[in-house]
Amino acid sequence: MNYTLQEKNNRQVAIWLMLGVVMIIFQVLLGGITRLTESGLSITEWKPITGFLPPLNDSAWHAEFDKYKNTDQFKYVHSSFSLSQFKFIFFWEWFHRVWARLMGMVFIAGFVYFLVKKKFNREMITPMIILFLLGALQGAIGWLMVKSGLVPEKYYVGHVELTTHFVAAVILLVYTLWFALSLLPNFKRKTLSIPIKNLLIVIAVLLFFQLIYGGFMAGLRAGQTAPTWPSINHALFPAGMMEMHPASSNFFNNPLMVHFMHRGLAYLIFILALVFFFKSKNLPANAPFAKYRRVFIVLVLCQVLLGIVTVLNAAQPKALVVLGVMHQLVAILVVMALTTLLFLVTKKSTVAVLE
Repeated sequence: MNYTLQEKNNRQVAIWLMLGVVMIIFQVLLGGITRLTESGLSITEWKPITGFLPPLNDSAWHAEFDKYKNTDQFKYVHSSFSLSQFKFIFFWEWFHRVWARLMGMVFIAGFVYFLVKKKFNREMITPMIILFLLGALQGAIGWLMVKSGLVPEKYYVGHVELTTHFVAAVILLVYTLWFALSLLPNFKRKTLSIPIKNLLIVIAVLLFFQLIYGGFMAGLRAGQTAPTWPSINHALFPAGMMEMHPASSNFFNNPLMVHFMHRGLAYLIFILALVFFFKSKNLPANAPFAKYRRVFIVLVLCQVLLGIVTVLNAAQPKALVVLGVMHQLVAILVVMALTTLLFLVTKKSTVAVLE
């Protein structure tokens, strides 16, 4: 196989992977809508095959509604729900699950096609296996998350399970994006800078923990506990943020401490993003790096501003759904921009710098 044909095959595989990235982004947003509309427990069973179809007649709808009525969420939170209201939350959970199945079909169909057409090379085998394992793991985590809310005295899915599901989705997204970038010729040449690479790694670690606390914020509904800014309930250190025992429990289960940590990490990431932006301005010109360097700082700024607006509107359910999903979308875009920058910057002096 000559180089030109290999490059063509790589580009086709990369396009398929980028389609997967777009589908994962949409799936994450569907997950956000599902959580914000409190729809996650509306489907109480896991039916990988037959669950593809929603109820098709009135008797089937009433049967599903009766199953939901057995949950504590219905008994203590949504006991006044009509069938039409149930259909609304059912739709979002059903759509979320169906989209996951569609993603699986797209990945499998593409894999079979490229395999038959001999578009894959040997270096792609291990990444493909990891990709499918991550996808399967994400599906399993999703069902475990739902099950965490289908137990007595639980009105919502557990915030730890929710966060695990979200972070696993982000890891799948990052891995798929990195795999795709490795196949695109425009991203073959790298920018050499050990300090910038180290700084990006630090930002990535902080962003990882920020995503965890974002999940905790969502699962614990921590935004509603302090819909104020710049203070947190009119204090720098809100009362009650260390009231749980042992003290370490506050960092995982106390909504006020979670809120405090989420804001603090946001400010720290923003400062480091500014440091990165100004320190990297004198690096040798590299078109992709220069582009994503600017994209990254703009997205971080937008995310901070959007986070503030979201907090201030946390007590308004309808506004929170829109703002919360937008906040989640920009978070994903920040992750993607940072992933691309990490891919483009290297510590290895043997890699040529694009002029």
